[in-house]
Amino acid sequence: MKKIFLFAAALISFAAVAQPQGPMPKPEDKGEGFQFTVVKENPITSVKNQASSGTCWCFSALSFIESEVIRTNKLKEADYPDLSEMFVVSNAYADKAKKYIRVDGHLNYEQGSSFGDVIYVLRDHGIVPDEVMPGLNYGTDRHQHGELIAGLKGYMQGILKNPNRKLSTAWFPGLQGILAAYLGPIPETFTYKGKTYTPKSYFESLNIDLSNYMDFTSWTHLSYYEKHPVEVADNWRWEQAWNIPLDDMMAIIDNAIENGYTVAWASDVSEQGFTRNGIGLVPDMDAIKKQAEEAGSDQAHWLGITAPGARPNFDKPVPELTITPELRQQGYEEKNTTDDHGMHLFGIAKDQNGKKYYMIKNSWGDNSKYKGVWYVSEAYVRYKTMDFMVHKDAIPKDIKKKLGIK
Repeated sequence: MKKIFLFAAALISFAAVAQPQGPMPKPEDKGEGFQFTVVKENPITSVKNQASSGTCWCFSALSFIESEVIRTNKLKEADYPDLSEMFVVSNAYADKAKKYIRVDGHLNYEQGSSFGDVIYVLRDHGIVPDEVMPGLNYGTDRHQHGELIAGLKGYMQGILKNPNRKLSTAWFPGLQGILAAYLGPIPETFTYKGKTYTPKSYFESLNIDLSNYMDFTSWTHLSYYEKHPVEVADNWRWEQAWNIPLDDMMAIIDNAIENGYTVAWASDVSEQGFTRNGIGLVPDMDAIKKQAEEAGSDQAHWLGITAPGARPNFDKPVPELTITPELRQQGYEEKNTTDDHGMHLFGIAKDQNGKKYYMIKNSWGDNSKYKGVWYVSEAYVRYKTMDFMVHKDAIPKDIKKKLGIK
C-alpha cells in the first residue's frame, strides 16, 4: 500500500489508544451532519497510531489477526492480544532485502507491503507481544521511519553494486544491525505473563490456522474465480488473490460481518470523499449541484467550499454515484484508484436515511471525530477496494462452490 496516509498523519496529531465511540444517535434524528446507528459490530482491539511510518499494511492485518484471536478463543476484553507490528516490519524488511538482491534491485524496496506479507511473517518467524518489541529505539515515542527507510535503501544500493564482485557473508547481518538499532533486536526467547516463549511458540499459543485466510479482489481484466497476482508495486512477495465479480465481493464482506468475522481491507483513500474526519463517500457531484440549486442555495455554500480549490466538507449525507464493475475498472486503469492504505473493516452501520456504511478501524490514532473509526459508504467499498482478506468460513456457500473450495 502506498504512503498517502503519511500526509494524513502529518495533518493530524493522534493519540494511540481508544475503543470505538459510545452510544450512537437515534436513527430518526434528521438533524444536520451524519447520524449513525450500529447494525452489527464485531470485537476489535484498541486503535493504534502508525504515525510517520508507511506500515498500514501491518497495522491493519495484525488488527485483523487480533480480532481472529479474540473470535477463535472467545476472549474477554481483559485478555485481548496486542501484537507487535514492528516485529513483523523488521522481519519483512529483512526478507525483502534478500529478494531485492536476488532480482538485481528490480523490486520496490519501500515501506509498503501487503496483507500476505503479515501472514508470511507469522508463519515463518512467529510473533511477539507489542510490549516485548515496541520498535521505538530511536529517541521518539511515536513511529517515525523516514530516516530508517532512507538508511536501508542507501545500504541496499551499496550492496547491489557488488563492489567486491561477490557478496560477502556480512551484508545481511549488517542489514539486521540497522533494523535492530531502530526497531530493537528480534528476541530469540522472552517471558510474557510468567511464561517463556520463542516467537514461534507464542504464535502457536494464539491458536490461529493461517491456512484459513484468503485474499480477494475484483477486476474485469482478469478471469473470475481464479487466482492472480495482486498487481501493485508494494506486493513484493508476489502474493495472489482470488478474482471474483463485484457483487460476490460485497456478498463475502457482508456475510463475514453478519456472522462475526472481520475483514482486512486495502483501499484507495485519495478520493475527495474520503475525509480526514471519519467519513468515506463517492459523491455524485452533478446530483449534488442539482440538489443545491433546487434548494435555492449556491453549490459552494452547500458543499462547504469557501475558497477556490478548497476540499469539500462532506459533513452530511450526499447523493453518491452508482458503482458498476466498469466504473470500478475505469478508476483502476486511469490510476485514479491506487493502492493507498490498509485498514480493518469490522462492522456495519446506517445513517439517518437508512443508507449502509461499513465501520473501519484506521491506524491514524484516535484523535478524530469517531475516535479512530471511519464510516465508509457501500458505494465507496464497491468502488475503491483494492483487495481484502477474510477467513474462508466467512465466505457464502454458493461462492465457495464457484471457487472450488470447502
